[in-house]
Amino acid sequence: MSATAPQAPTKLQLLELLAAIGTAQWRDFAAAAAHHGLTSTQAKVLAQLGGPLPMRGLAALLVCDASNVTGIVDRLEARELVRREADPADRRVKNVVATDAGREIIRRVREEMQETHGALDALDEAESATLYALLERLRPMMEKDA
Repeated sequence: MSATAPQAPTKLQLLELLAAIGTAQWRDFAAAAAHHGLTSTQAKVLAQLGGPLPMRGLAALLVCDASNVTGIVDRLEARELVRREADPADRRVKNVVATDAGREIIRRVREEMQETHGALDALDEAESATLYALLERLRPMMEKDA
Protein backbone atom coordinates (compact mmCIF):
# COMPACT_ATOMS: atom_id res chain seq x y z
CA MET A 1 0.00 0.00 0.00
CA SER A 2 1.50 3.31 -1.03
CA ALA A 3 0.73 6.55 0.70
CA THR A 4 -0.20 9.36 -1.63
CA ALA A 5 0.34 12.98 -0.80
CA PRO A 6 -2.87 14.93 -0.28
CA GLN A 7 -3.97 16.92 -3.30
CA ALA A 8 -3.36 20.66 -2.98
CA PRO A 9 -6.59 22.63 -2.56
CA THR A 10 -7.70 24.99 -5.30
CA LYS A 11 -7.58 28.75 -4.79
CA LEU A 12 -11.37 28.74 -4.61
CA GLN A 13 -11.33 26.11 -1.85
CA LEU A 14 -8.77 28.15 0.09
CA LEU A 15 -10.77 31.36 -0.31
CA GLU A 16 -14.01 29.68 0.74
CA LEU A 17 -12.29 28.20 3.80
CA LEU A 18 -10.83 31.59 4.77
CA ALA A 19 -14.27 33.18 4.32
CA ALA A 20 -15.97 30.51 6.44
CA ILE A 21 -13.42 30.93 9.23
CA GLY A 22 -13.73 34.73 9.02
CA THR A 23 -17.52 34.49 9.21
CA ALA A 24 -17.38 32.19 12.24
CA GLN A 25 -14.90 34.49 13.97
CA TRP A 26 -17.06 37.54 13.18
CA ARG A 27 -20.16 35.78 14.56
CA ASP A 28 -18.27 34.99 17.79
CA PHE A 29 -16.99 38.59 17.96
CA ALA A 30 -20.51 39.98 17.42
CA ALA A 31 -21.97 37.74 20.15
CA ALA A 32 -19.28 38.79 22.64
CA ALA A 33 -19.81 42.45 21.70
CA ALA A 34 -23.58 42.14 22.15
CA HIS A 35 -22.98 40.75 25.64
CA HIS A 36 -21.51 44.19 26.43
CA GLY A 37 -24.27 46.15 24.69
CA LEU A 38 -22.18 46.89 21.59
CA THR A 39 -22.94 46.30 17.95
CA SER A 40 -20.29 44.40 16.04
CA THR A 41 -19.40 47.62 14.21
CA GLN A 42 -19.00 49.57 17.45
CA ALA A 43 -16.75 46.81 18.79
CA LYS A 44 -14.76 46.82 15.54
CA VAL A 45 -14.16 50.57 15.98
CA LEU A 46 -12.84 49.96 19.50
CA ALA A 47 -10.67 47.10 18.22
CA GLN A 48 -9.10 49.39 15.59
CA LEU A 49 -8.18 52.15 18.03
CA GLY A 50 -4.63 51.33 19.06
CA GLY A 51 -4.01 55.07 19.08
CA PRO A 52 -5.65 58.24 17.78
CA LEU A 53 -7.29 57.66 14.41
CA PRO A 54 -8.98 60.25 12.19
CA MET A 55 -12.64 59.74 11.36
CA ARG A 56 -11.67 59.36 7.70
CA GLY A 57 -9.26 56.57 8.65
CA LEU A 58 -11.98 54.78 10.60
CA ALA A 59 -14.29 55.00 7.60
CA ALA A 60 -11.62 53.38 5.42
CA LEU A 61 -11.09 50.56 7.94
CA LEU A 62 -14.83 49.97 8.22
CA VAL A 63 -15.26 50.23 4.44
CA CYS A 64 -18.07 52.75 4.79
CA ASP A 65 -18.83 56.40 4.22
CA ALA A 66 -17.44 58.88 6.75
CA SER A 67 -20.99 60.06 7.50
CA ASN A 68 -21.79 56.58 8.90
CA VAL A 69 -18.80 56.75 11.23
CA THR A 70 -20.13 59.90 12.88
CA GLY A 71 -23.18 58.10 14.28
CA ILE A 72 -21.14 55.10 15.42
CA VAL A 73 -18.63 57.34 17.19
CA ASP A 74 -21.45 59.46 18.67
CA ARG A 75 -22.93 56.37 20.34
CA LEU A 76 -19.54 55.20 21.63
CA GLU A 77 -18.79 58.70 22.91
CA ALA A 78 -22.15 58.82 24.73
CA ARG A 79 -21.05 55.68 26.62
CA GLU A 80 -17.64 57.28 27.31
CA LEU A 81 -15.85 54.51 25.41
CA VAL A 82 -14.18 56.95 22.99
CA ARG A 83 -13.52 60.66 22.79
CA ARG A 84 -12.80 63.01 19.91
CA GLU A 85 -9.65 65.12 19.95
CA ALA A 86 -8.35 67.73 17.54
CA ASP A 87 -5.36 66.45 15.58
CA PRO A 88 -2.28 68.37 16.78
CA ALA A 89 -0.99 68.66 13.20
CA ASP A 90 -4.32 69.87 11.75
CA ARG A 91 -6.94 71.11 14.19
CA ARG A 92 -9.66 70.72 11.55
CA VAL A 93 -9.20 66.95 11.74
CA LYS A 94 -10.88 65.08 14.59
CA ASN A 95 -9.15 61.97 15.87
CA VAL A 96 -11.04 59.26 17.71
CA VAL A 97 -9.30 57.89 20.81
CA ALA A 98 -10.40 54.96 22.98
CA THR A 99 -10.86 55.79 26.65
CA ASP A 100 -9.68 53.46 29.41
CA ALA A 101 -13.26 52.13 29.58
CA GLY A 102 -13.25 51.54 25.81
CA ARG A 103 -9.95 49.66 25.96
CA GLU A 104 -11.23 47.54 28.85
CA ILE A 105 -14.50 46.63 27.15
CA ILE A 106 -12.79 45.53 23.91
CA ARG A 107 -10.30 43.51 25.97
CA ARG A 108 -13.23 41.69 27.58
CA VAL A 109 -14.96 41.19 24.21
CA ARG A 110 -11.83 39.56 22.81
CA GLU A 111 -11.39 37.46 25.94
CA GLU A 112 -14.98 36.18 25.75
CA MET A 113 -14.74 34.88 22.18
CA GLN A 114 -15.01 31.27 23.39
CA GLU A 115 -15.69 29.57 20.04
CA THR A 116 -12.68 31.25 18.45
CA HIS A 117 -10.42 30.51 21.42
CA GLY A 118 -11.64 26.90 21.48
CA ALA A 119 -10.92 26.41 17.79
CA LEU A 120 -7.42 27.84 18.12
CA ASP A 121 -6.76 25.63 21.15
CA ALA A 122 -6.89 22.68 18.74
CA LEU A 123 -3.56 23.84 17.25
CA ASP A 124 -0.24 23.12 18.91
CA GLU A 125 2.41 25.85 19.17
CA ALA A 126 4.16 24.89 15.92
CA GLU A 127 0.87 24.81 13.99
CA SER A 128 -0.13 28.18 15.45
CA ALA A 129 3.22 29.67 14.44
CA THR A 130 2.94 28.25 10.91
CA LEU A 131 -0.63 29.47 10.46
CA TYR A 132 0.31 32.92 11.77
CA ALA A 133 3.29 33.18 9.42
CA LEU A 134 1.20 32.15 6.41
CA LEU A 135 -1.61 34.57 7.21
CA GLU A 136 0.86 37.40 7.84
CA ARG A 137 2.35 36.69 4.41
CA LEU A 138 -1.08 36.88 2.75
CA ARG A 139 -2.39 39.87 4.68
CA PRO A 140 -0.53 42.70 2.87
CA MET A 141 -1.60 41.35 -0.51
CA MET A 142 -5.22 40.98 0.61
CA GLU A 143 -5.31 44.49 2.13
CA LYS A 144 -3.40 46.35 -0.58
CA ASP A 145 -6.49 48.26 -1.75
CA ALA A 146 -7.77 48.96 1.76
